[in-house]
Amino acid sequence: MVSILPTDEKDSDRLVLGLLNSVEADGARSQRRIAAELGVALGLVNAYLKRAVKKGLVKVGQAPARRYAYYLTPQGFSEKSRLTVQFLSDSFLLFRKAKEEYARILDRAQALGLRRIVLAGHSDLCEVAILSAVDTPVSIVAIVDVDAVAGRFIGVQVVPSYASVGEPFDAVVVTHLTAARNVFDDAVSRFGAERVLAPDLLGLRPRQQQGAVS
Repeated sequence: MVSILPTDEKDSDRLVLGLLNSVEADGARSQRRIAAELGVALGLVNAYLKRAVKKGLVKVGQAPARRYAYYLTPQGFSEKSRLTVQFLSDSFLLFRKAKEEYARILDRAQALGLRRIVLAGHSDLCEVAILSAVDTPVSIVAIVDVDAVAGRFIGVQVVPSYASVGEPFDAVVVTHLTAARNVFDDAVSRFGAERVLAPDLLGLRPRQQQGAVS
């Protein structure tokens, strides 16, 4: 039997990302509509949905009129985040989009009175966040990363734990690329969801806000 799945890994990942985005936006839409939106054959969407369900990325529920509805699982949200970052990292879009989103995050932090920020995760996003804080009342106190070598990055202290931060801070902003979900969940459990901010490009939200996918 000849496989209908794309043989190119990048094309396959791109289709999976499109499928997960579509399911998150409206899990009750038909497979035919998803296929039309993604510009692929109906059979391909069906095959990928079955594979996503088998992998635990998507679960199936009942919808009106004897139809099915699809929901992203926590694993599905994590995979969507990983694929999004992967594709953005391949181009200058990551920097441009990240710069816009971290600027919004810092504006929000300022409005909430959160002026002293710790960055969670030592990655390229740290530089974007630090540069976005220039000429704002928000101060980047430290970068926390359990795997990073202690030192300084663009003038900001890098430490292995929140306990190692040498001064008080008001909130945590996620800047990790490869383990964003774990870093986010850990920070929320420590400080509360209202004190943890993350850019939309990472696709993160507190578990309790995932509704049907919890």
